[in-house]
Amino acid sequence: MFQRGVVAIGRLTVNGIWKIGAGTAFIGNVIARSKMTFARPRLFINEIYFAGTLSLIIIVVSGLFVGLVLGLQGYETLKRYGSAEAVGTLVALSLVRELGPVVAALLFASRAGSAMTAKIGIMKSSDQLSAMEMMAVDPFQRVITPMFWGGFFSMPLLAAIFSAMGILGGYLITVVVIGVDGGAFWSQMQASVDFQGDILNGIYKSIVFGFAVNAIALFEGFDCLPTAEGVSRAVTRTVVTSALAILALDFVLTAFMFTGA
Repeated sequence: MFQRGVVAIGRLTVNGIWKIGAGTAFIGNVIARSKMTFARPRLFINEIYFAGTLSLIIIVVSGLFVGLVLGLQGYETLKRYGSAEAVGTLVALSLVRELGPVVAALLFASRAGSAMTAKIGIMKSSDQLSAMEMMAVDPFQRVITPMFWGGFFSMPLLAAIFSAMGILGGYLITVVVIGVDGGAFWSQMQASVDFQGDILNGIYKSIVFGFAVNAIALFEGFDCLPTAEGVSRAVTRTVVTSALAILALDFVLTAFMFTGA
């Protein structure tokens, strides 16, 4: 029993190290072959539509409801201390610093990341990538690289839209429904939210999350077994690994940002 456990741990360790090495080499190839992506903007724009535009509905709706809940919870808490007008500050800082980038990245991984993995996996299982190589077409330049950069540029925009919709939701529930003074809501928010310390930090987080999610999604699709079961497992790994990576990176980035402050 003990020997089997040691063997299993060793196998997992070796596989994990191999994954890290193969993934790093894969992303290196993607970046090295990125020139064609920007030379053919139509491919790039199509992938922005695939990763970003098709994710707008879930981002907008989720952001609005997160803002509604955050505004309601924040108002009920601040009202006990006579600071109900500061609910705008609470909503804005919570969304811009933390919830906007993190929740948007989790939704992006669930919708766009899984779709990327499935698309690459299906192309691999149906030998479309091999057919491209036989026709002297580089699948990295034609498919993978445009998909990576399209998702990478979409992620910060989606995070910004999520935060904006969340602030709108907080305004609707606290000012329009509950009756908090609208002037106090906006003025305290503007006075408390710092561009450098809050907004830019949220943008930096969304950029890092976008890089990680797209890298994981495309590598899992490219590395999956060329079968239906292999593709389905790759999609599952993409969502799980992306979620864990987002939360771990969020902790690391937040620690650095607070230490720098």
